[in-house]
Amino acid sequence: MEIVMHLVDFILHVDQHLAAFVAEYGPWVYALLFLIVFVETGVVVMPFLPGDSLLFVVGALAGAGHISLPLACAVLLAADVLGDQANYSIGRYFGPKVFHWEKSRWFNRDAFDKAHAFYERYGGITIVLARFMPFIRTFVPFVAGVAEMSRAKFTAYNVLGALIWVLGLATAGYLFGNLPWVQANLSKIIWGLILVPGLIAIFGAWRSGRKSSPAA
Repeated sequence: MEIVMHLVDFILHVDQHLAAFVAEYGPWVYALLFLIVFVETGVVVMPFLPGDSLLFVVGALAGAGHISLPLACAVLLAADVLGDQANYSIGRYFGPKVFHWEKSRWFNRDAFDKAHAFYERYGGITIVLARFMPFIRTFVPFVAGVAEMSRAKFTAYNVLGALIWVLGLATAGYLFGNLPWVQANLSKIIWGLILVPGLIAIFGAWRSGRKSSPAA
């Protein structure tokens, strides 16, 4: 339970924790950023790590001169692309067995089913769109592997999605993250980056479920 509380605190106060890490360990922050994004995108059982808020805060730290924006973006892009490729490969290898799994502490079958329905409806572009949807973005590459999407096509969407996600949010943080109003309301912005995309994903899954359900 203590580990969970520390994780929640890190997610909700990622700006404070990253700033403290930079002050104490300097360039090792790039290794930490790589690890967080790679694990979130590449490990199916770790969909709850910060993503959108982390990228925004990284941009803000770069805007304040604490880290290098080009280097941070290069590291984050590599972590995101490689994480999704690893996730895709896992799905491709273990896919036939997945549909026999039930919900457990290590695998959320409901989240997987929602990602599968979303993927089936929107096809390859889901890989790009899912970058902005917490939880969903962790499962979509896995589902693409299960569905045996060609690696060339997956890689093209993977790279495109990573460029839009990483550069878009990091640049937004760089440009706006140090404005007085943003700094004063950063905790609310972090909550928004967590909750709003999640609610959109839930609403989309709910609508998809309604449309696929037979009429009463």
